[in-house]
Amino acid sequence: IDAIGEVDLSKGTAISKARLAYNDLSGAEKDQVTNYDVLTAAEAAYAKLVAEMGKKLEDIYKTTGDYMSKLGIPGVGGEWVALGLARYGRTVPAGYYDAVVKYVQEHADANERLARSKVTDNARIILALTAIGKDVTNVGGHNLLKGLDNMDYVQTQGINGPIFTLIALDSHNYPTMGDVTREKLIQAILDAQLSDGGWAFSGDEADVDMTAMAIQALAPYYKTNETVKTAVDKALDVLSRLQQADGGFASGDSANCESCAQVVVALTALGIDPLTDSRFIKNGVTMLDALASFYVTGGGFRHTANGDLDGMATEQGYYALAAYYRFANAQTRLYDMSDVT
Repeated sequence: IDAIGEVDLSKGTAISKARLAYNDLSGAEKDQVTNYDVLTAAEAAYAKLVAEMGKKLEDIYKTTGDYMSKLGIPGVGGEWVALGLARYGRTVPAGYYDAVVKYVQEHADANERLARSKVTDNARIILALTAIGKDVTNVGGHNLLKGLDNMDYVQTQGINGPIFTLIALDSHNYPTMGDVTREKLIQAILDAQLSDGGWAFSGDEADVDMTAMAIQALAPYYKTNETVKTAVDKALDVLSRLQQADGGFASGDSANCESCAQVVVALTALGIDPLTDSRFIKNGVTMLDALASFYVTGGGFRHTANGDLDGMATEQGYYALAAYYRFANAQTRLYDMSDVT
């Protein structure tokens, strides 16, 4: 109990340990504990902090969802808007699917690829259509899964390709095609892990965003594949080390909303609570506190602390909150859409 100290969000583990230790005592031993009131006060203070943070995030989540819903029909390129709204449980305007069908019919080549060197175009649209319950094997007569059937093509976009191909395929347990297998995709991601334990699109130092996205792709295999578990555990250590004193994360030279968002998605995919896990709380401040600091009153997020409302930051900040609330409510993770019919 004495070890708890001043209560902040990083003290959840210490409080739980103290409570378990107290509960394990005999009645006579409990009578000798003279500071039990300190423990109960700490539990109450901690519960209040968690509740206050939850209320703050809930307000941000709702107002940003309201803002995004008023933007009208997302165009092609608005897949993250559609996915975020759908995974929250909001209605995505029907016109979005019509726009996607038109785009696919105009851009899909003979191999069902939407872009010559960007496999993520197929993967991104697969994720959005899966989220809204559409058949990705028949989008205006085109099978978007077919565009993910070649490992050479998948890897033309660097590590982004295998990561988002695997995420897309696992979003609804879709079958692999051609020479692409889940084992090959996992191995391609593992082979790209840097010596420091993270991932980067280029260079030899871990990038927060890419490390978080690699974890998101590997998360479904964490509990069943020891090699994956070892790699992900190393990556979690890297992210904990890269977290800043204010709870946030930087990519490049600037702390930003999107980096926080990607780590929130990664942790919740693994069943880790970013609000209470002590590895990811710095000076009593969580990454959700940091994410909330980028919120723009009335709805949306800014990219950097002093920036203006930003579309990409809003999309990623919103679907990160969707990921967190799905985790908190024991729903499937953000990219596990097995709950969608």
